[in-house]
Amino acid sequence: MHFSILSTVMATPLLLACGASIPPPTQPMADAESAQRSARELGAEQEPVAQLSLKLADEQIAEARKAMTAGDNERAKSLLIRAKADAELAVAQAKEKGARVEKQEAVEDSAAQKATNVGQGAVK
Repeated sequence: MHFSILSTVMATPLLLACGASIPPPTQPMADAESAQRSARELGAEQEPVAQLSLKLADEQIAEARKAMTAGDNERAKSLLIRAKADAELAVAQAKEKGARVEKQEAVEDSAAQKATNVGQGAVK
């Protein structure tokens, strides 16, 4: 009886340690790289504000790769979560620039249409 309690107490930390290993964060890596590609496709490299966010994502992905190689999957996963967030921020910043350009074009088109309407006598 005493032996079984002692062996259970001794074996528990070993079993917990085996189950606590973190697998390589392959899905977070894929998610971060996907967001990074999206940012590039939307022109984040040409937008100064988005460039910084994209650069941070690039650096964090590179650090995560090093951490995975070293077997530090927990740190890699944390870096990849941050990288994905930074890449998604770069996407939003790139889209914002596009939205501003579209808004300006719409304002100019509206002004041109108003001038045409006035010239044709459609507006009093």
